[in-house]
Amino acid sequence: MYLSRFRLNTARPGARRLLSSPQSLHAAVMSSFPNLLPTDSGTSDGPRVLWRLDRNAAAEVLLYVVSPDRPDMTHLVEQAGWPAAATAEAPGWQSRPYTPFLDRLAEGSVWAFRLTANPVHQIRRKPGEPTKRTAHLTTTHQMDWLLDPGRQERGGFLICEKPADKRLLPGGTTHRNRPHHGDRYELMVRDQRNLAFPKKGTGDASKQHQVTLVTVTYDGRLTVTDPDRLRTTLTQGLGKAKAYGCGLMTLVPLSTTAG
Repeated sequence: MYLSRFRLNTARPGARRLLSSPQSLHAAVMSSFPNLLPTDSGTSDGPRVLWRLDRNAAAEVLLYVVSPDRPDMTHLVEQAGWPAAATAEAPGWQSRPYTPFLDRLAEGSVWAFRLTANPVHQIRRKPGEPTKRTAHLTTTHQMDWLLDPGRQERGGFLICEKPADKRLLPGGTTHRNRPHHGDRYELMVRDQRNLAFPKKGTGDASKQHQVTLVTVTYDGRLTVTDPDRLRTTLTQGLGKAKAYGCGLMTLVPLSTTAG
């Protein structure tokens, strides 16, 4: 496995085109692998390519990719990077083996994490109707999605709770005595994006032929509860819409910034 990072040159038209279209960026990411077709994204139990955009600032947009093979991002450098500055030693992106890091994960260790995800749930508007996948739109419900005990158990992690003396509200509750996850847990939700774009190959921008999804970015701290399950989470992704830049969780030591 490999973890790669590429910085987009947001002043270039090619970068702006990729940033405006999750489908185009997905195709560009998949084109980094000679043995994969752009439509190949892996199966639930096989190799998968995950990617995520971190928009740290207007001029600092980073693309992270986790993949079974080392990527060749030359085309991305030419379209959306700094091709004149590329050298054999510094081609315009960085890739490093990911497996040694994954192998070092230990039960009980604590990490800062970042995750961009598509928090959704199934609802039924009327009795007898089939369920429909619907996005969570409020911060509280988006936190609930990641804090779900089953999701955390399957993912091999547990979101850290704040010490009682660092909570602004007694017991982690609101003034109406309702759960207030943002105060109880080491977890923040930010950068909600409501995306809508035509389905691939339809050429039809009408609503019935559009892909719509909500993405948010989670920053926080977690404790490793099951290293094997967490390795699967880090390499297979978490949640839906992985082809559109969701599901990739990264870990960093607590002494540095998540991302």
